[in-house]
Amino acid sequence: MSDATLPSASAQEPRRSASRARGESPVVQVILIAVSLVFLLLFLLLPLVTVFVEAAAKGWEAYRAAITEPDAQAAIQLTLLVAAIAVPFNVIVGIAAAWAIAKFEFRGKDLLISLIDLPFSVSPVISGLVFVLLFGAQGYFGPWLQANDIKIVFALPGLILATVFVTFPFVARELIPHMQSLGSSDEEAALTLGASPWRVFFRVTLPNVKWSLFYGVLLCNARAMGEFGAVAVVSGKIRGLTNTMPLHIEILYNEYMGAAAFAVASLLAGLALVTLVLKTLLEWHYGDVISASRHH
Repeated sequence: MSDATLPSASAQEPRRSASRARGESPVVQVILIAVSLVFLLLFLLLPLVTVFVEAAAKGWEAYRAAITEPDAQAAIQLTLLVAAIAVPFNVIVGIAAAWAIAKFEFRGKDLLISLIDLPFSVSPVISGLVFVLLFGAQGYFGPWLQANDIKIVFALPGLILATVFVTFPFVARELIPHMQSLGSSDEEAALTLGASPWRVFFRVTLPNVKWSLFYGVLLCNARAMGEFGAVAVVSGKIRGLTNTMPLHIEILYNEYMGAAAFAVASLLAGLALVTLVLKTLLEWHYGDVISASRHH
């Protein structure tokens, strides 16, 4: 019995020594954990619970009426459509950019990395305004677009452009460090064995970064469906036509229709929770594979 307990005690001793070496005491650990939990409860969990509580405050019939109302249905469909177009586009371009940055050396590489980070530095409202200045009726390309009966601003193309701009960095930024850490040895070995570049990409590169790609897609999709600032500027907030779910929620709340606003908001929150649950289940089921791929 004592022999069985020795390895456990000896295994715990390095952790205790490391904690003492860093000057950590049990009191400090408890305080840090408590502060983190309080923050999570007050600023994350409580608002989320409040959304669902307020959404159900007037009963199921009121909730169903709020989310099945024609303008709400149009906003839901438009949000899903914009995300369905913007996310795959960002996946394709993000993979291409990450592959180029991680696998090749070329002039302007640092500039490309800076451009990828640009949407993180620019306010979404400013980015939306830029699209209005470019493609609006009084913009640089406005007269030509009107002459050819092409609508971008206050129409679906404008919403897609604004969403693509805001969400572009998520996929690329998740892939770049992972691809850089992997190096090029696997690809070079496959090329030496006679594989074509496309075969190398689909059989070697992509499987090696699939989990990083998955996380990037999750982040990109969540931001695409929840984006407000840039979309608000380019949409014109036309009910039933260019209102996405966040814009529809704002209109309902400003019209003192709180229960309806929270009902639609609960759908967005529900989509976020589904994404989180899916991510957690995959991590739980494939935890070892994910950890190995992210620390290869």
